[in-house]
Amino acid sequence: MAETAPVCDFGWKAAPFTLPGTTGRTYSLDDIAGPKGALVMFVCNHCPYVLAVIDRIVRDARDLQDLGVGVAAICSNDAKVVPADSFDNMQRFAEERGLAFPYLHDEDQSVARTYGAACTPDFFGFNAHLELQYRGRLDSSGPKPAPADARRELFEAMKQVAETGQGPKDQVPSMGCSIKWKDAA
Repeated sequence: MAETAPVCDFGWKAAPFTLPGTTGRTYSLDDIAGPKGALVMFVCNHCPYVLAVIDRIVRDARDLQDLGVGVAAICSNDAKVVPADSFDNMQRFAEERGLAFPYLHDEDQSVARTYGAACTPDFFGFNAHLELQYRGRLDSSGPKPAPADARRELFEAMKQVAETGQGPKDQVPSMGCSIKWKDAA
């Protein structure tokens, strides 16, 4: 079922986390943050919205890293509900898709809950002070890719954040598959 992320809560401070990555290393928010900001993305392996744009995510992440913005992706889905999102499958996905940024496993879903992640993909763009400045979509893609010439909304917004510390006031929320939450015990 499709979910839409909430609008940006400008200035919300990024919550610290430490999560295992698909490379075997553990990463904290401090490890990820670049000198010009950080982009934390909630994604997964199976979502058609993510699969439709993963190549664009990889492209934009590379270009943002070149601008001094640190990038990481987090999978928080319950692998019992969606086995395709298991840690082993995350490792395969990262390798097959050429992810040049940490892909982290939020097995207990605490980071997704703290951030208020709603869907995959869900983008959180922070400035150099780790204050939220972007909570919009990648581009106009949905479960199918937008045209090749679609405006690079995430990249343009995060480039602005890297240059000025401020995100655009007008943002279109991301839409994607809902986070697959564990049953409350």
